[in-house]
Amino acid sequence: MTSVLVLGGYGAVGRHVVERLRAAGTDALAAGRDPSRADRVVDLADPRSLVSGLDGVSAVVNCSGAEEPTVAAAVAGRGIPFVDITATSEYARELEQVDGPVLLGVGIAPGLSGLLATEAARAGGPVDVLIGLGAGEAHGPAATAWTYGLLGRRFDDPDGSRVRNYTRPTRFDLPAEAGYPRFPALRTDFADQHRLTAQLGVPVRSYLRLDSRLATLGLAALTWAPRVAALVPAGGTPGGDGWVIAARGGDGRSWWATGRGQSRATAAVAALAVQRVLGSPIEAPTWLHEATSLDELRPALSNAGIALGDA
Repeated sequence: MTSVLVLGGYGAVGRHVVERLRAAGTDALAAGRDPSRADRVVDLADPRSLVSGLDGVSAVVNCSGAEEPTVAAAVAGRGIPFVDITATSEYARELEQVDGPVLLGVGIAPGLSGLLATEAARAGGPVDVLIGLGAGEAHGPAATAWTYGLLGRRFDDPDGSRVRNYTRPTRFDLPAEAGYPRFPALRTDFADQHRLTAQLGVPVRSYLRLDSRLATLGLAALTWAPRVAALVPAGGTPGGDGWVIAARGGDGRSWWATGRGQSRATAAVAALAVQRVLGSPIEAPTWLHEATSLDELRPALSNAGIALGDA
């Protein structure tokens, strides 16, 4: 039987990946350091623990939040596909250099964002990608650390300039299905925009906003005083659990996806990505938008409660 090892398999995203794979008839093993919750105990800080955890495994999904390219290399070096949900640009660039089968961009952003941007780019560029997340959802610690970790940091824009995260507010027309109030989104360093810019031959820029104006304005303010973020109390942020991704092409047309529960949606896309890589093996680092298309995944995404459209 095909077995998939899910690192962080009892976390915010990992537990949903395990559930979805099992529901699809795939043997999924939740991996982690806690023997009381893990199907297979794996300590990523111990190389021997990781190697023993790979016994009989056909693929590995990294939902642990640990971003160590040596882990990916240890897995992919054995010919086992390594699937990672990361949105971190530096880590994604390191994964692109791993020798072996690595699948990147397998959540909603990156992931669905790349599939939507690919469609939007058919009309020419530039392509602007909006990632809207529910401020009221209880995210895992890795997602929270990623969001705050970008405060004050800069990244490369396609025009050669350096952009500070959570600046340059830009408005998007979002589908009514998302239920989002209208206010600007902020430039944010999602990993796939760099790969998409190089691959599609048009500038691709990512923007983030939350469903709460207050929470979004908070990011815009804290990016100029990152140390203050440590003083912000955890939890209690106003907002819901709805999310939306929209990619706007050069002709003004937008391709979008929306749903409820970012962690569940990320897991749904990740589980589909695993099934894809098991059915159509890869040999080198590959992004999801390079391995499949929006049309190919459309029925499965719909079954997962993800609405798709364009306007």
